[in-house]
Amino acid sequence: MTDVRSSTVDGILRRSARRVPHRTAVRYGDRTWTYRELDEAVSAAAAVLRGTGLRPGDRVGSYGHNSDAYLIGFLGCARAGLVHVPMNHHLTGDELRYLVEQSGSSLVLADPQLAGRLPDSARVLPLRGTDDALLARLRTAPADPDPADPDPADPDAGGLVQLLYTSGTTALPKGAMMTHRALVHEYVSAITALDLKESDRPVHSLPLYHSAQMHVFLLPYLAVGAENTILDAPDPGRILDLVAAGRADSLFAPPTVWIGLSQHPGFADRDLSALRKAYYGASIMPVPVLERLRARLPGLAFYNCFGQSEIGPLATVLGPDEHEGRMDSCGRPVLFVEARVVDESGREVPDGTPGEVVYRSPQLCTGYWDKPEETAEAFRDGWFHSGDLAVRDAEGYFTVVDRVKDVINSGGVLVASRQVEDALYAHPQVAEVAVIGLPDERWIEAVTAVVVRRPDGDVVGEQELIEAARARLAPFKAPKRVVFVDALPRNASGKVLKRELRERFAAS
Repeated sequence: MTDVRSSTVDGILRRSARRVPHRTAVRYGDRTWTYRELDEAVSAAAAVLRGTGLRPGDRVGSYGHNSDAYLIGFLGCARAGLVHVPMNHHLTGDELRYLVEQSGSSLVLADPQLAGRLPDSARVLPLRGTDDALLARLRTAPADPDPADPDPADPDAGGLVQLLYTSGTTALPKGAMMTHRALVHEYVSAITALDLKESDRPVHSLPLYHSAQMHVFLLPYLAVGAENTILDAPDPGRILDLVAAGRADSLFAPPTVWIGLSQHPGFADRDLSALRKAYYGASIMPVPVLERLRARLPGLAFYNCFGQSEIGPLATVLGPDEHEGRMDSCGRPVLFVEARVVDESGREVPDGTPGEVVYRSPQLCTGYWDKPEETAEAFRDGWFHSGDLAVRDAEGYFTVVDRVKDVINSGGVLVASRQVEDALYAHPQVAEVAVIGLPDERWIEAVTAVVVRRPDGDVVGEQELIEAARARLAPFKAPKRVVFVDALPRNASGKVLKRELRERFAAS
């Protein structure tokens, strides 16, 4: 029997359904779910999943686009005591096979148009779009478990509810093992740090298989009883339509999407006064871009969200009243997170000194699925080692300098790529930029800028950008080389895949 003191992920929805049963919980396309209807659908989904022969603790992959069915599938797994494994719907071939096999998924919930990409060995249940899909079967499934069931699901707060695979920007993805307890703690941290309210009208357009959209926004907003709109994708025109119509007042997006919104024709002249809360994260927001957004929407409250999959993923937040004078900061730790900055020996460094960020928190994963060596490496000396290089100031604000593995050793001097990127973003003809280190006989690693030009401006050349960087940086930090590309490779959360850039340009 469930401990009366426990709280599970699906229990978050159950409480909201009892508190505000008739309020709209989710809109997706032409479908609308009240909190009571959504909770009943989750119970029915749990019954469908149990009816396939799955046992508590079995892993269930989820391979689909954003939809109400995707959300119900996740919460149904949680209620059935299963471990949900979200999979990037862009993955194919060996990368997709790796997630299915490494997680040991017994079943994969998949959009029908994507199911053909899965390995032949994968057992598939369609999420939507067919008569036997999960969404269709909810109408006939029992809402509550059969009392005669010999092994009814009984999720425990300390049990696993999801494997959150890391982005794999530097190595093969690792499945962070998240418990109900860890995610519920993270939801409370998000609600308090991000000022999430029942009266908000958030739009969720980023992939739900990514932890930020699901666990920092959608689930916490369901916890407070807000009205949520789910979009298939972050379409700037659709988002602006919702804001202009007064149907959305809160949006989370990575810098790439905010850049796209700011460059959309409707951004300059439409009435966007309904937009009250702007959340950004997943990758570093260039300061010049943030300044342009704030100039256009001076009354908009900006929140910088920072963290990583292993911590649920929210670790720090910079609130709207904290941006002045520290717009490059990612803020201070949230309610249930303790953080410090350490050197290579694990000793805490003085304020103002760069070092690796380490965490202690009930939000943390319990380790990496079937990877004991990687788990031991990350969890040591009583702390989780994040791999992020940062500086902490005397007021407790953190500023991320770089990923430890992305710092460039140029002539024996360490150069943070973010500082060079900010210098180049100040140039009006730079749309996007990623700075990497490439092997060099003289410099060890040559500072190299990979640039996407703005399509509507004058063509800028390599030397002009090098000189622009030199005007803002010490000479040794300026790029030795600039290469131009049509687009930067990114993962689902918007993070630039610098590993791919290094591999692509190392031999050129």
